[in-house]
Amino acid sequence: MKNALWLKETIFAVLTIKMNLAFLLLGSNEGNRMHWLKYAIQLIHEKIGLVVNCSSVYETAAWGLEDQNSFYNLVLAIETEQNAFQLLQSIQFIEQECGRQRNLKWGARTLDIDILYFNDEIIETENLKVPHPFINKRKFTLVPLVEIAPSMVHPVFLISNEQLLLDCNDSLPVLKIISHLKTRF
Repeated sequence: MKNALWLKETIFAVLTIKMNLAFLLLGSNEGNRMHWLKYAIQLIHEKIGLVVNCSSVYETAAWGLEDQNSFYNLVLAIETEQNAFQLLQSIQFIEQECGRQRNLKWGARTLDIDILYFNDEIIETENLKVPHPFINKRKFTLVPLVEIAPSMVHPVFLISNEQLLLDCNDSLPVLKIISHLKTRF
């Protein structure tokens, strides 16, 4: 009888766990860029949650500090039990695991992971700003994001990702290089 009650309570607890939907931008312009993206996706799957969608991989010129190697970028949609602050800690751990050095703002890096959206929440703290403050200014973010979530509405601007892309003034080219990234889970 005691085991049956424990099982019922455990099932109820599992069914009531709130899953959060987050969109992450991954980028790399140092070393074997494709390796870092694949490895990051694997670590996200293992340490953060379920990868529910993955955009194509795009190559783009560096943005902000332009005198460096081009980036490979992609966007992931993930489901996670973590809250936004736990997610930030987890992705910073993954960046470090992949050799990320924070020496120069917008400088070269093995891996960069940005939280673009977290549910439809608006978060404004010193360490975390969601939606990402540059989401509407960077085509290398919007092109892969529109590929997997075109009609999602930005919670501040109240327009779709697709409209954000149409309105974006960024002139840097965004070239699709791989349509389906093969990863192992």
